Amino acid sequence: MSNLLAVPITDAEAAAAAGALASFGLIAGIVGYVIGALGLMGVFTKAGKPGWAAFVPIYNLIVLLEVVGRPLWWFILFLIPGVNVVAMIIVMNDLSKSFGHEIGFTIGLILLTVVFTWILWLGSSTYRGPAAAAQAAPGNAYAA
Repeated sequence: MSNLLAVPITDAEAAAAAGALASFGLIAGIVGYVIGALGLMGVFTKAGKPGWAAFVPIYNLIVLLEVVGRPLWWFILFLIPGVNVVAMIIVMNDLSKSFGHEIGFTIGLILLTVVFTWILWLGSSTYRGPAAAAQAAPGNAYAA
């Protein structure tokens, strides 16, 4: 049995194995991105935004900020390590409220974003307008 572990491997075989692993990783990454973007596309469509925007990196975040009612300068917050995590939690909470859901759905969006965006898309949820804009409305006790 120990002789099997001592079988020499050539550089070509090592390169082939590395290439196969990299190819698998690339394909898995693309499939994951498409699955996530499809859910976001459905959310954007329900919110009256162009669905194709979900597939464009960076622009999809800008559209998401518009959907939840956050100002565009919030994009800068996503460039700061640590702050971006807090900003995304707030945006996920706003997204949940924009579709009429409560904290439980927010937790789902934070922990299982892909699954819960698909639920928003394919479920009976309706877009009620940007939640963050409603919080900042005059006379709102929760406005910052």
